[in-house]
Amino acid sequence: MSPGIEAEAVPRSIAHYILLLSQATLAKMAVRWGDYGYDCQGDGRMFGRTEVIDNTRNPDFVRKFVLDFFFEEKQNLRFDVYNVDSRSCNISKHDFLGQTFCTLGEIIGSTGGRGIPGKKCGVIILSAEELSNCRDIATMQLCANKLDKKDFFGKSDPFLVFYRSNEDGTFTICHKTEVIKNTLNPVWQPFTIPVRALCNGDYDRTVKVDVYDWDRDGSHDFIGEFTTSYRELSRGQNQFNVYEVRQEMEMVWCLMIFVVFFVNSNFISNRTQLNFTVAIDFTASNGNPSQPTSLHYMSPYQMNAYAMALKAVGEIIQDYDSDKLFPAYGFGAKMPPDSKISHAFPLSGDSENPNCVGIEGVLEAYFQSLRTVQLYGPTNFAPVINKVANCAAEITDGSQYFVLLMITDGVISDMVQTKEAVVNAASLPMSIIIVGVGPAEFDAMEELDGDEVRVSSRGRLAERDIVQFVPFRDYIDRSGNQVLSMARLAKDVLAEIPDQLLSFMKSRSIEPRPAISSSPLPGLHRHI
Repeated sequence: MSPGIEAEAVPRSIAHYILLLSQATLAKMAVRWGDYGYDCQGDGRMFGRTEVIDNTRNPDFVRKFVLDFFFEEKQNLRFDVYNVDSRSCNISKHDFLGQTFCTLGEIIGSTGGRGIPGKKCGVIILSAEELSNCRDIATMQLCANKLDKKDFFGKSDPFLVFYRSNEDGTFTICHKTEVIKNTLNPVWQPFTIPVRALCNGDYDRTVKVDVYDWDRDGSHDFIGEFTTSYRELSRGQNQFNVYEVRQEMEMVWCLMIFVVFFVNSNFISNRTQLNFTVAIDFTASNGNPSQPTSLHYMSPYQMNAYAMALKAVGEIIQDYDSDKLFPAYGFGAKMPPDSKISHAFPLSGDSENPNCVGIEGVLEAYFQSLRTVQLYGPTNFAPVINKVANCAAEITDGSQYFVLLMITDGVISDMVQTKEAVVNAASLPMSIIIVGVGPAEFDAMEELDGDEVRVSSRGRLAERDIVQFVPFRDYIDRSGNQVLSMARLAKDVLAEIPDQLLSFMKSRSIEPRPAISSSPLPGLHRHI
């Protein structure tokens, strides 16, 4: 079965669009109640998944995809529909329901829909809208009083759904709160949302908020709604905004109270330094570095995957690191002269000074280490993560933020210890990028990437999502263009760093630092 598409028309003379996946109506199928999700793919590689919506054949997705639009290019897209049966991150483990193909230009320019003639098709509603340059972020906390009672044996299980208004007068979902069970006076957790997601930078655009009573079977009961705008919300900063929730013409006696805070996203340009650390997998599963089949093979004609990943990410991050000194480590090798296994040895060979000068210095130290150490194992991540975390724990005032890039070819051997290290690091100014190279299956690695399920250890949830994992093979250009492969990789793995940095600053109520003089900052790098 193949879903069709619908799209709203928007101007075509722009370069950056946000792709909105709205309600999808699936045709009648012999499937049990389940969870539905979409994969959004382009150029033969997956670039995003929606969240999973439980128990419905009419899901309305919140997650959006930001794409660059080039009028002169044909940008092919494929949307796959799945019924999610388990918590597995491997999409092949779930039930495939169907797919549709289109181009980004079709979504931007089309006002109709299409399906397969003669077949009963579901519909995926797609729309695209030009992104504004607004970088504001709003943090809100909401509570309600005397909501309508909807459950026969209890009270209500209320949650809120936020909608942004579109240029054609329709509405698109942009946020859902959590469900608060069995109460008519709920207090929801604070949440943060980019202002351009809420109103695309138009402060007077209508924002609609629906109130529902949650039901397990997905047939949620409508309690009421109200409308507002970002400008109106912002007037309530440091005080209460009060709204009456109405159901059609009948008033429901309820007050919605908003406490609105704002976070300035301009930390990096206001002197928050990024400290970049590299850790490279030196386990034997990479193969003999002297053989062309090895992932560490040093070809005179082209870079290996490790070098490409390091160069791609490092050359962008180094622009935000003032002294260009990068600690670089290896793990999983036997060290001379006593063949002792190390899971955090400095590539520089100097245990007192692990820093390398520039990305080229890191690459040179990496190639030199391949000539001096013996590849061995196992693949332990926790020691390096803890090293960087110990350094980050010394500087939590917002002046510095630490980014650890780990490049590996296989499955983590110390997953329990690594999860604990990630949970501990999530409370620190730190992010972790993991790039998987080679043909191995990296299903277990997805556990560390908290996009869907937050990492936990010994009953503790990670305070923030700080891990981004990607397999490098998904970004390799089919024509062999290494520059293009590296650009694709860097764009995806670095995309979450600004939001992760902001999430730490917001959690500690840290405001952007004022501009400072051009004198050198002391202690930008510590030995890890």
